[in-house]
Amino acid sequence: MRAHILTPALALLLSPLFAQPPAQTPTPAPAQLTPEQDHQRMLDLLHITALRPPVSPNGPKANPSNYDETKANPWPTLPNPLTFNNGKPVTSAKEWQTKRRPEIVELFDREYLGRVPANAPAIHWEVASTSTGTDAGIPTLTKHLIGHADNSAYPAITVNIEVTLTLPANAPHPVPVVVEFSWPANPNAKPSTDPAPTWQHQVLEKGWGYANFYASTLQADNAAGLQQGIIGLANHGQPRKLDDWGTLRAWAWGSSRLLDYFESDHDIDAHHVAIEGHSRYGKTALVAMAYEPRFAVAYVSSSGAGGASLARRRFGEQLENIADTREYYWMAGNYLKYAALSPKLITPADLPIDTHELIALCAPRPVFLGAGTTEGGDGWADSNGSFLATAAATPVYQLLGHRGLVLDAFPAPNVSLITGDLGYRQHPGGHTSLPNFPTFLTFASRYMPSHPLPTPTK
Repeated sequence: MRAHILTPALALLLSPLFAQPPAQTPTPAPAQLTPEQDHQRMLDLLHITALRPPVSPNGPKANPSNYDETKANPWPTLPNPLTFNNGKPVTSAKEWQTKRRPEIVELFDREYLGRVPANAPAIHWEVASTSTGTDAGIPTLTKHLIGHADNSAYPAITVNIEVTLTLPANAPHPVPVVVEFSWPANPNAKPSTDPAPTWQHQVLEKGWGYANFYASTLQADNAAGLQQGIIGLANHGQPRKLDDWGTLRAWAWGSSRLLDYFESDHDIDAHHVAIEGHSRYGKTALVAMAYEPRFAVAYVSSSGAGGASLARRRFGEQLENIADTREYYWMAGNYLKYAALSPKLITPADLPIDTHELIALCAPRPVFLGAGTTEGGDGWADSNGSFLATAAATPVYQLLGHRGLVLDAFPAPNVSLITGDLGYRQHPGGHTSLPNFPTFLTFASRYMPSHPLPTPTK
């Protein structure tokens, strides 16, 4: 048998065929920063050496919160949403929509909530399963949705958004939907003994569907998760810049991606979708409504500081609380500078915007706001601060040909202000959204068509 001799020239010619493939560069792991380390990193970037301490909600603490209305307004002058940054007045609806509104959005992006990155991952929705059931006699169809974030650019992080969507079964037409920012169900929770119908049942009775958007599956509700979740995925596991989005903006962005799915689901009337949330999720619902024009109506419940309550107030929860290590991750890094104590004192009065302008960004779409009373246990959320912000947003609604809030005086408990396109109600039931829910549904019914359900057959 004749031997085959590989000459040097032939070896050089054939070498690409036998070469080993280049080694793949491993994906670097996400950064590992504690909340304290990440918070300090933000302060260092801002050249802040000390923050004002947060206030304490209850009891004889070193820095107690204020619940005295006579001491609540040290900065009574608010930025005018209808004045351009250059000091000139906004004189028309077109000027608001094309010039002034973008100015305010930019300020919230930079100083308050943070920017959605240009490389925010695409979300691909899957109907993982469906199930049927009943809710107090109403037949239902529930779809279990998973939104898979595209992580091809950074495989080290996986994000899967979880949503449950429940619709009246066998509806003859697409139905409106109320989306709630929700906590995942607690399997150890005791069944409710409240005889009143749940908010979900109240929604179904109108012939609408509801969706529970489990926001923490998109982005964890803690600072330790900032290099994970959708924020970490967009940043390839690295810490945020000072104007990168915080968790509130990320959660709100996620609800917009859910709307993308709704537009593809023939069971849903995607033109009539409401957004709702309570407490930190009340803050998120307001952000979602302000930034997403496809939401038809919103319910913002007990949103407090960082939500609808004016930052230029000293009542209940304060900006200093949000800037503390326990909650700063909700906001952009730049937000922290407005709690600075040294080397220079910077206060909420130095903010170029305030929360009435976040409400104004929703205009002319309808927003219902509410909270519990201070006496009933919801003083931390500063119901009056949210009311004052709602009233201060009204001129923008009026410029756009809508009514806004119909009363300038803070209403007594259980008085419903819902004849304008901005609604308000305070209830005596504590820190909960449920007592105001029937009023919200009455308000929302002016903007979303009700579809009485057919009588169940026996």
